[in-house]
Amino acid sequence: MDLKSMFLETRPQFLILSPILVFLGMGMAFYDGSFCWPYFLLCMIGLVLLHASVNTLNDYSDYKTGIDLKASRTPFSGGSGFLPSGALSSKTVFRIGMGAFLLAAPIGVFFIAVRGWHLLPLFLVGALFVLLYTSHFTRVGAGIAEISAGLGLGTLPVFGTYIIMANDFSWSALYASVPSGFLVLNLLLLNEFPDADADRTGGRRTIPILLGRRGAAWVYSTVVITTYLWILAGALLQLMPYWSLLGLLTLPFGIKAIKGAFDERARHALPLLIPAQGANVAMVLLTQLLMGVGYLVAGVGTS
Repeated sequence: MDLKSMFLETRPQFLILSPILVFLGMGMAFYDGSFCWPYFLLCMIGLVLLHASVNTLNDYSDYKTGIDLKASRTPFSGGSGFLPSGALSSKTVFRIGMGAFLLAAPIGVFFIAVRGWHLLPLFLVGALFVLLYTSHFTRVGAGIAEISAGLGLGTLPVFGTYIIMANDFSWSALYASVPSGFLVLNLLLLNEFPDADADRTGGRRTIPILLGRRGAAWVYSTVVITTYLWILAGALLQLMPYWSLLGLLTLPFGIKAIKGAFDERARHALPLLIPAQGANVAMVLLTQLLMGVGYLVAGVGTS
């Protein structure tokens, strides 16, 4: 049993998103006067496990539908490569994905027990996104695949962490969780560009397939601009602390990613898209990290 390959199959380099989402939700709760180290760590462990489950189940499904055999791999897209290479069997990858999901489930049960049944709908929706994203949501069209990713690995984890930490509902916290959904939606969207032809053969209906590369680039750029305007408006309307404007410092990454999305040369020369993909990842991670830092600084200032 190749434990190293099994670990790398979860794509650990991308799992850093999950701790950042929890960190942002924790920062929002801290700003509102709530913090609990054990709950913070449990949220982080649970979300990392669910993220690993999504990654591996996605690889499993893509291999079974033949997408992975046709996709062009980049450092940011195209799957892990362990199934096409034969390094791992599809049965092993499926077991990794389901195992990670089942390990996360008791954490959800614990939070329902200590925080209340109001968490159950949120956890059930999250579970549906984990288990059905690749097999069902990617085939619906109308942007459902991208929206479900933004919700499942963006808005819901941030807001869920806040609810667990603060044990309360907050409209301002919900508002502040929305940019995470926009960012993760775009994280997926730009990485779908090089996979469009392969995804089409596997029955997917992603935005690049439905709208074409240029149409998808317009959607991508609109979401980038909306994200920054949302953060700015939140601070001006006092729905978010002014320190959350630290998230705007990543705008240069957003501009670079937009330029790459519109670069038609990357359609025929895939390496030209990689810098834009890297800028996209930096924007997604750092924007949320800086927002979380902003909430912590603002929380210390009000304590």
